[in-house]
Amino acid sequence: MSLLDKLKFWKTREAEIAIELQLPINECRFVVLDTETTGFDYEKDRILCVGALVLQNETINLQTGFEHYMDQDIYNSNAAQIHGILRSDVLDHRSELQVLQLLLDYVGDSILVAHHANFDVTMINKALERNGLPKLKNRILDTAILYKKTLLKSHLFERKEHYTLDDLADKFDISKKDRHTAMGDAYITAIAFLKIIKRLQDNKETVLADLFA
Repeated sequence: MSLLDKLKFWKTREAEIAIELQLPINECRFVVLDTETTGFDYEKDRILCVGALVLQNETINLQTGFEHYMDQDIYNSNAAQIHGILRSDVLDHRSELQVLQLLLDYVGDSILVAHHANFDVTMINKALERNGLPKLKNRILDTAILYKKTLLKSHLFERKEHYTLDDLADKFDISKKDRHTAMGDAYITAIAFLKIIKRLQDNKETVLADLFA
């Protein structure tokens, strides 16, 4: 591809992105996800479970939820005390590659939503890299960042740098019954995301660009 062809391609792609960003959020397909891992080291630790839910038209689709456990090649007993996934559990484990392939099919070109999304997305990208697969190209929204936008909009300047998922569950009165499970945390995040969107709406139709602004 010549330099001129590349310039034409990116101009066309920029125009397409501009159009996509004006889509009403009710027309967008979001996939809200969470990972449970052996720890926080991107190189040494591994994903144990991925939970995800499709959110579209202000509806969380529980029937098509995604929850898959990966083989535990690495085990951390300290982390197990938090997520409760034990090596002895009789669960339907799959290889890392199998779960990644299923996840890519499930996600497609949807917009990804997660709480402190950089961690989950980086862990997934590291797993993709280990298996010779390309990194995720999806747009990503972080409910921790979006929640701060609601505070700015309401002129509530709380002096807190980080908001945990527990913080959002408490502030939005969301049950924490299945907290620290991949599917449970994805569900809490999905409900928080819906409540955040409602707070950001200002008697007008919210478009995708409003969330990324």
